[in-house]
Amino acid sequence: MQPAPGTFTQTTSRRTLLAGATALLVVHSTPVAADPAEMREAIRAAVGDAPLSEGRVHLDIPALVENGNSVPLTIRVDSPMTHADHVTSIYVFSPENPLPSVSRFILGPRNGLAEVKTTIRLATTQILHVVATMSDGSRCLATTEIEVTTAACFDPT
Repeated sequence: MQPAPGTFTQTTSRRTLLAGATALLVVHSTPVAADPAEMREAIRAAVGDAPLSEGRVHLDIPALVENGNSVPLTIRVDSPMTHADHVTSIYVFSPENPLPSVSRFILGPRNGLAEVKTTIRLATTQILHVVATMSDGSRCLATTEIEVTTAACFDPT
């Protein structure tokens, strides 16, 4: 009597089983990027339709990283951080990650300094977008390209 198809038997070697499992892992571990429409929608959902100006947001992030699993990022925004003029939030967007919205930081005049330091995961080489919202309603944008040699952010599904 023959065993049912797919049944593990003594004749199925561990090597065959591991090769099949590895093939499934490779198929299911490909990075899934957000499409450009998802990226625009994520930014619009976070900061609205206000125009984005450049110049006040400064990014300190390596241009080349070996491993996308832990990428150091420092964001500074030119602001006096007074009650009348301060940064209210900072958003980080990564278009090549499975979810384009990476993080959000809430600030206020009591922060004293408009600066945040963190580490992020990057799926692959891409252009990172950072948007700062100001207390007067204006939005400031900074972008930078990061080359990632070992990808992260694999979609497990």
